[in-house]
Amino acid sequence: MFTGIIEETGRLKSFDGGRLEIACAKILEDIKIGDSISTSGICLTVTEFGAEYFAADVMPETVRRTSLEIGGVVNLERAMKVGDRFGGHIVSGHIDGVGKITGIRAEGNAIIFKVAAENNLLKQIAAKGSVALDGISLTVVDAGADFFSVSMIPHTRAVTNFNFKRVGSSVNIETDILAKYIERLTTFKPNAEVTRDFLIEHGY
Repeated sequence: MFTGIIEETGRLKSFDGGRLEIACAKILEDIKIGDSISTSGICLTVTEFGAEYFAADVMPETVRRTSLEIGGVVNLERAMKVGDRFGGHIVSGHIDGVGKITGIRAEGNAIIFKVAAENNLLKQIAAKGSVALDGISLTVVDAGADFFSVSMIPHTRAVTNFNFKRVGSSVNIETDILAKYIERLTTFKPNAEVTRDFLIEHGY
């Protein structure tokens, strides 16, 4: 479990489709085999590490749903500890899909990023809700028929890989976990239709 507050950026040194190595520094301070590390939003399990890197195995499903580029800058966050401050929102590290930045503009001291995404992702994204982009916990500004936008303060951009993002760049998207459960609850119909009356009857 993660909070979406990035600790440092690293760089993808190598990736052969099944194993990758990430060059990094800060997160190695107390690392051990089996630790979970959010890597641009992807929850990876540490299988090996050295003085300046860690390695992890990557499943085919992860490759299909995410965007990784050798030499690219990645956002890194260690799993949260019980009792830590919860600065972002609940981030599982399970990427739902990839979006594309279609616009970047300044608004006062903030930077607005517009992101195009597929309908299966957009239906779980709501204005003023939470979304994780490359593992960063962000608040949704607007959600349209084929896009959503987020606002980012200069500090967040400066200390994450969004400092290198441009129009056309890909981003890993994880929608809010609550939205996933709500959609499942309201659309799953194994034996009976879930109606408004059904929800009221069961306390929703």
